[in-house]
Amino acid sequence: MSVVPLADLPGRPCPIAAALEVVGERWALLTVREIALGSDRFGQIVAGTGAPRDRIAARLKSLEAAGIVTRAPYQDRPRRDAYRLTDAGRDLVPVLDALLEWGSRHAVAPDDPLRPRRYRRTETPEENP
Repeated sequence: MSVVPLADLPGRPCPIAAALEVVGERWALLTVREIALGSDRFGQIVAGTGAPRDRIAARLKSLEAAGIVTRAPYQDRPRRDAYRLTDAGRDLVPVLDALLEWGSRHAVAPDDPLRPRRYRRTETPEENP
């Protein structure tokens, strides 16, 4: 698991700042969201986030290095991997749900035509060996 020494952080060093060093980039949390919602293939994650492929490839590598996701091959030729959340990744699900709630209340206009009446909350997926 990747940890951030508090002494290395600028300003007021705290666990929030350390967490943002690990998952604070936009595509990182959206990648975690997609995996939590059941997208386990690279193409599904790219489609769900709307991010450029190279961005998601970089985020998946950094999330794997941080111990938030794991990958396992599901095909050998060409090699293709499936992504799953680790315990640390699953611990982010309540954070995603809190952001969903906050965004629904404060970041999206109530009359936005693309705003669904209800959003699908993420669920903590069970570990699949």
